[in-house]
Amino acid sequence: MQETMKTVVITGHGGNEVVEVRQGERPRRRPGEALVRLEAGTLNQVDLYMRNSGAGITHELPLVMGLDGAGVVEAIEEGETRLATGQRVVVFPNLTCGRCEFCQRGDDVLCTRMKLMGEHVDGTFAQWLSVPVENLFPMPAHLDFVQAAAMGVNYLTAWRMLFTRAQLKPWETVLVFGVGGGVSLAAMQLAASIGARVIVTSREDEKLQRALTLGAHETINGSTEEVARRVMALTDGRGVDVVVENVGEAVWASAMKSLVRGGRLVTCGATSGDQPPADLKRLFIRQLQIIGSTSGNAAEFRELLAYVERQGITPVIDSVYPLEAIHEALDRLESGSRMGKVGLALQPSG
Repeated sequence: MQETMKTVVITGHGGNEVVEVRQGERPRRRPGEALVRLEAGTLNQVDLYMRNSGAGITHELPLVMGLDGAGVVEAIEEGETRLATGQRVVVFPNLTCGRCEFCQRGDDVLCTRMKLMGEHVDGTFAQWLSVPVENLFPMPAHLDFVQAAAMGVNYLTAWRMLFTRAQLKPWETVLVFGVGGGVSLAAMQLAASIGARVIVTSREDEKLQRALTLGAHETINGSTEEVARRVMALTDGRGVDVVVENVGEAVWASAMKSLVRGGRLVTCGATSGDQPPADLKRLFIRQLQIIGSTSGNAAEFRELLAYVERQGITPVIDSVYPLEAIHEALDRLESGSRMGKVGLALQPSG
């Protein structure tokens, strides 16, 4: 008799009314895959996007939600050497083809046939998962399952933005917009860990005060201060070397004006709109760089996890909900009042 498990699925598009906890069959391990008992996941903005519309992302309903996950390996193929049963692992959610020119040159995040768990195919908000061995990495030893799950999207995205794309150096200054969000918090922690000077923005003083305890050097309240002017005051009129942002239109002008000549703006989102003024004169006269980035590749994920373990970096967790309280978890994510990741405990407590 096939064993069962619980999953979180979207059955349509709209609000929480299309999100259900369902009982279904536990997956069977397929060749080349490992069977994982997932202990925790964390929520991302894309979970809200998939619930709301999923527009532009090829998918079929019902769809198991979730991109982040961490758990324990329960079964692997005989002779498998990369993993061991009982090992604590974190999920890398990118399923790539391994054949296109980008995969072949080692930049699989640009794979032309890439499918993401929780977007194109069933995701990680399930109690069990059968996944290619290549998509599982050992958890940093000091992290719990919720903290480890946070690595898969936000921390990997921030890692690629800062170190692969923007090439941030320890002696440089970086401005991070919207420090309450997952990617922004991750970018703040990672940038500070290499010795860079980190300036962060938020519209809430409480979040700014918390950021100072987590590694930020200076803060700017975007609701009471003009960001670019304050940046210039903090940098003696020079500006910052790197801007990290995922807000889009609402902060674009401030972000551009905050950069030093030759500075780099790296973006991974557009929550406030995706058609900001180009400001082309500033772009070419000051020889600025605008860099797009999203997610990361398997090699970067391996480097990130090793670095996090070596440095003892711990993700900021706002709250953790049981799987059955997925509606409350989504509401918390959507509220904007959170500071850090919203976690989901996938197995029964106790």
